[in-house]
Amino acid sequence: MSAAGGAFGGNRGLRPVPPEKGIFPLDHMHLCDLEKAEYLNCLKTAGHQSEKCRQFSKKYLQCRMERNLMAKQDLAELGFKESNVETPGGKITDRVDNQDQ
Repeated sequence: MSAAGGAFGGNRGLRPVPPEKGIFPLDHMHLCDLEKAEYLNCLKTAGHQSEKCRQFSKKYLQCRMERNLMAKQDLAELGFKESNVETPGGKITDRVDNQDQ
């Protein structure tokens, strides 16, 4: 066995780089527990079909952003868009879902 790669292989000399997304502070103060519970309850009742619970997911993410538990980001970048929406002029376009629920 070669000692150059370490016990489990790989280069031990490189410093790991955290991913861009997925690392965020835990909600130790339980600031968004209500939103989290609503989302998880929706998933349970919807048979874990997340598409049916998008409004709860959006509400939970908004809560986390408002309380600095995750970086503020445009909801459109997180996938909250309505597709095939007809504008008053008759043009079909994509737009951000701005419904407050």
